[in-house]
Amino acid sequence: MGRGSVHKGFYSPEVTLSWRAKREANSGRRFDSRVLASGGCTCAMEKVRRILVFVGKDGAAPQRAHFLQSLTGCLGNGADDEVEVSCSLERNRFLLQNFQNRGPRLLLKRPAFCPITHLSVTEAAAIPLDVQQRGVDVGVAILLQTANQRVLLTRRAKQLRIFPNVWVPPGGHVEQDETLLEAGLRELEEETGLKLDPQQVSSEVLGLWESVFPAMLSRGLPHRHHVVVFILVHSPLTHLELQSSLSVCPAEVSACLWAEPRVAGAVVSSMDGEDGEVRLDGLPSSVSVSQVTADGGLTESSLPFTTLVGRAPASGPDVERVSTGTKFALELWLRRLTPDPLTPDL
Repeated sequence: MGRGSVHKGFYSPEVTLSWRAKREANSGRRFDSRVLASGGCTCAMEKVRRILVFVGKDGAAPQRAHFLQSLTGCLGNGADDEVEVSCSLERNRFLLQNFQNRGPRLLLKRPAFCPITHLSVTEAAAIPLDVQQRGVDVGVAILLQTANQRVLLTRRAKQLRIFPNVWVPPGGHVEQDETLLEAGLRELEEETGLKLDPQQVSSEVLGLWESVFPAMLSRGLPHRHHVVVFILVHSPLTHLELQSSLSVCPAEVSACLWAEPRVAGAVVSSMDGEDGEVRLDGLPSSVSVSQVTADGGLTESSLPFTTLVGRAPASGPDVERVSTGTKFALELWLRRLTPDPLTPDL
């Protein structure tokens, strides 16, 4: 879920620099123009900011996870695509363990088509050494639930290097000495302008998703491997109240929508890699979205509902869709809602 860099063929560096500098000034954080000039981050900054996954199995001391290692398989029986784990962020190391006495249990899941699990020996050897030595990064995504039970989804900008044009919750990387919640709320503010105080929100970790990019071997060999921590954050405001405070970063986000439970239920029913029927009964042919202009403005538009319930194609180029990990997070979110999330509003 780490955010990609600005592609100068799509945005003027001067415009983006001005926009980002203003955002950083408003948030009290220092903006470094070297980040933009280097295409998103300097090597030194990337080395400093990256938080890596460490894996401890059956009570053994945690070891740095290998890029070519499926963490779900390592901590499970190797065959299942999900496993219950405990996690913690300690001394800038993200610890994943399956030891029973290590606190609350969370679901860690991977897609059935996870490229790491399908690599041949020849394909694994073809992955550049610098990629193999990256380890596994940590990302965080905020599922922001409004007072009227909607969640915010954003469409990643087309020029991003990782998962472009895909719908996800706001999120990104974890910086040194941040908590997971602090990192998620920072990314939420940077991408959408919504500023929430970590001390004044109610939050919980929903689950963990093992993410690899490209998502399928048919699109190329893996060059990014993350564990994404999905955090549910409750807001006392409605989606209309929050909408008025949106100030979206056009370099990262191209559209926003507030998904109600019925919409989320239909999206979840279209899980990638499965052939189950998509539930569209009673749903509109399109949904309202806010398109992001080049200067960060918002214009109301509509999106065909079939786009949101589209599945990841098994071959060929990727398409605009809701990411597989986001579908997983929405499913966990719906389980926490009452009454029945598929019951129409009266």
